[in-house]
Amino acid sequence: MTEHHFHLKANWPGLRNDIGEIEAGNLKTKVSIPPEMDGPGVGTNPDEMLLGAAATCYIITLAAMLERSGLEKESLTMDSEAIVDVTGGVFTYKKIIHRPLVVLKSNAGTKDLSLAKKLAQKAETSCMISRAIQGNVEMELEALVEVAIE
Repeated sequence: MTEHHFHLKANWPGLRNDIGEIEAGNLKTKVSIPPEMDGPGVGTNPDEMLLGAAATCYIITLAAMLERSGLEKESLTMDSEAIVDVTGGVFTYKKIIHRPLVVLKSNAGTKDLSLAKKLAQKAETSCMISRAIQGNVEMELEALVEVAIE
């Protein structure tokens, strides 16, 4: 069995509304509570980082699946959204919505379109971050697959 270990160092010098730092590999940033949650909004925050982890895992997984299948893409872009519910003062990371746009090369046929749509769905269940949060955070996919116009 192969295991990969990732390490993060964190420094939090003060109380709730202070600004801390994290460093993990190539990631080095300030962190604080977002302004939507009455924080200073400096650097990033856990909500954005979880969304970022889920989004990057998904898009990399989808790109790898497209490559392995031999589908040639013109572009692969995505917007993602996180919804945090606040009920009775309790913050709950409720849902992540991915909205990928796969644009296949202009010579793609209907079989290619169908395969790309299937891969967009499969990438969501294959991504390790999606699997890690499964059952705790609802995942929604609104994928669009198109063929480039010459």
